[in-house]
This record gives sequence, C-alpha cells and structure tokens, in this order.
Amino acid sequence: MAKTESTVVDETSAPLIAQHEEKKEKNFMVYISTFVAVCGSFAFGSCAGYSSPTQSAIREDLNLSLAEYSLFGSILTFGAMIGAIASGPMADFFGRKGALRISTAFCTAGWLAIYFAQGPLPLDIGRLATGFGMGVFSYVVPVFIAEIAPKNLRGALTAANQLMICAGVSVAFIIGTMLAWRTLALTGLIPCAVLLVGLFFIPESPRWLAKIGKQKEFEAALRKLRGKDVDVSEEADEIQDYIETLQRLPKAKLFDLFQRRYLRSVTIGVGLMVCQQFGGINGICFYTSSIFESAGFPADIGTIIYAIIQVVVTALNALFVDKAGRKPLLLVSGTGLVMGCLLAALSFYMKTYEIGLEAAPALAVTGILLYIASFSAGMGAVPWIIMSEIFPINIKGAAGSLATLVNWFGAWGVSFTFNFLLSWSSYGTFLVYAAINLAGIVFVITMVPETKGRTLEQIQAAINN
Repeated sequence: MAKTESTVVDETSAPLIAQHEEKKEKNFMVYISTFVAVCGSFAFGSCAGYSSPTQSAIREDLNLSLAEYSLFGSILTFGAMIGAIASGPMADFFGRKGALRISTAFCTAGWLAIYFAQGPLPLDIGRLATGFGMGVFSYVVPVFIAEIAPKNLRGALTAANQLMICAGVSVAFIIGTMLAWRTLALTGLIPCAVLLVGLFFIPESPRWLAKIGKQKEFEAALRKLRGKDVDVSEEADEIQDYIETLQRLPKAKLFDLFQRRYLRSVTIGVGLMVCQQFGGINGICFYTSSIFESAGFPADIGTIIYAIIQVVVTALNALFVDKAGRKPLLLVSGTGLVMGCLLAALSFYMKTYEIGLEAAPALAVTGILLYIASFSAGMGAVPWIIMSEIFPINIKGAAGSLATLVNWFGAWGVSFTFNFLLSWSSYGTFLVYAAINLAGIVFVITMVPETKGRTLEQIQAAINN
C-alpha cells in the first residue's frame, strides 16, 4: 500500500511539476521581447539625461552662448512632438517592430551627429533627431509590450518602460560627471545597438499582424510568445473576433476620435496625460537643483536622493501594479502629489515672509522628495499603461499619437513656464500645481476604469460600448 501510494503521489505530482515548468517556459519569449523593447526606453532616458551633466563642457569646447545651448537643450522636446505625431501612423503602417527600428535609426544618427559636431548646427540636428526617436519610443514601447503580454503580467511589464526611462536618465547623470561629452554621446548608442540586434529574434505584435490580415504570421507569433506546447486557440479566437468587428468600422482619422463610440477612451487617455504633465513634473524635474538651492539645502545631496528615490519607487510600482491595480495607485499617487506641492508651497511662503526660516529648507526638501516618490508610485508609469490598454486597434494609431503629442506638449509647456511662475510667486507656483493634481484625483475617480486582470479586448469593449 505504501509503495502504491508513493507511485500515485509521483504520478500526480509529475504533471504539476511539468505545468510549472511549462508556465515558466511559456513566458520566456514575453520577457525577452519586453527586455528588447525597453532598451528603447533606456535610450529615451539617455537622451533626456544627456544635456544636464554636459552643459559647461559643451559650451566651453564649442564656444556656445547660453542662448545657443538653451536651444540645444529645448529642441529635444520639439523633436519628440514630431515623433509623437508620426508614432501612431508609423506603428500602424510599418508594424511595432518597424517603428522601433526607425526610431532607433534616428537616435543612432542623432548621437553620431552630436559626437562629430564642431558647431551648434550639427549639435541641434543631432538633438532634434534623438528627440524624434524619443517621441516614437514613448508611444510604441508601451503599446508593443501591452499587445504581447498576458493579462496577468501586462501591468508590470508595461511599467518596466517607465523604470528603464528613469534608469537611463540616472545613468546619464552619473556617468556624465566622469566622461567627456563626446564619449557620453557614444554610450547612447549601446541601447540602440542592443535593440536593433534584439528585434531580429523577437516576434511582431500578434494583434497588429491580425489587424493587417496576416493570419499565419499572427498564429505563429502568438504561439512563439505563449510557448509551442500551449493551446492558444481561445486567445487567438478572441483577438480575431474583436478585430473582425472593428474592421467593419471605417478607418479612424483624427476627428473621428471624437465620435461618441470612441470619446470615453480618448478622454481617458488624453486626460491622464494632462494630469501627468500639467501637475508640474517636468518643471520640478528640470529645476530640482535650483529649487533645493532656493530653499537653502545642498543641491548635490538633494539631487542624488531624488534620483535614488525615483528609481526605487518606480521599480516597486512595476512589482505591485498588477496586484494593487491601476486606479488605486493613481489615487495614492495623486494624493501624495498634492501633499508634496502643499509642503513645498508652505516652505516658500515661510521663506518669503520670513516665518520659521530654520524649518523652511526641511519642508521644501520633504515636499519635493514626497512629490517625486508619489509621481513614481503611480502617475509616472500608470497613464502609459492605461493608454496602451484602452484604445481599440482601429483607432490606436491616431489616438495614441494624440495622447503622446499632448504629453510632450505638456512637458514643453511646464518646463518653459516654470521659471516664469517661480518669478511671479514661488509658493503660488506650487499651489497652482497642487490644484491641478487635486483636479487629477477627481478625474481618476470619475472617469478612469480599473483594467487589471482583463484582456485588452475586454477592456476596450467595456469602455467603448
């Protein structure tokens, strides 16, 4: 009896072990594909973080005026706006992998132009090209990951996009203090090279292949992502049925996005980008050092703490977004943003009217660090996750381009107006941002659905029906 019982246990446990191994195996290609895609996110971060540590060296070597260097720094955003407009049509026409290849080519050409630059013109052309690549990456990377990932991993893998952007910025900040500016430009080629090589080994988005009618390639890509021994027929049928339904509708143009059937998803996608950018993140991010100095706190120490908190909290967000859900993280994040802005406003109010001056620096630092921790906990990554989930595939190109363009316009607008607002009223600036973030909380409560644990087709049908 003991021997028989042992045999039964062995026989019943064997399939469980096999299932566990199969489960591990079937997500392997998803993880590899995500790693390759987020090399684009790291390249994005490298572009964004390049100008800060190189300012004095570039100005000295190329004899640039402050105005010429300011143009070099800001033209990145204009390139990103152009990339944002082009990103949706490119991803629809060339495919997700094709769009990633094109944006990588632009970044590569841009870095080489910066490396060989002997004057302001090639420097600006290179910066514009890397900005275009950033604009395309900011849309295509989260969309590609969302379309290949199973529903239980989609949030965490899409959040890796924001984590790698933060990592790219932080690495550029750190190594930029040790390397010459031309050498730092060459390091920007590393993630581009990994991405270009990696794209040869990963499948195209199955949903895009289904959309353009490549049935055999669609099934092969889905099987490659889920594992060759996994039955993908149910998932394939759901994707195919939903896309066939959408194909009966006319191809969406920009003004079609405001039709009643799409209006809610477009409002959610664009509204979250407004909440993310107009809450002040780029003004605070770009001028962290000057904010700390204005508050009387050592800028170098504050900036290091800021960078560490940003990376650590963004990593935690990636781990918890599929467990906690998108909406709770947005609400917690929004509450922290309001509190951080109010603490910073109180600090500058006390400094302006010379009340409790000894406490003002501590309040400012606490407010700014709470702000960046809160932003990294939700508002940084989650809008991109939701944007990649809610748009039906027949409007995804146009709607994604619009949302990404709004995001980049907000980034430019906030960074451009931040110093003007501070000169108007330092504490008033943070009160304005607190009010915008409070409005963002109301928007999330009233408009944003929870999307965790549901397929893209289920999410889109629920929102757009």
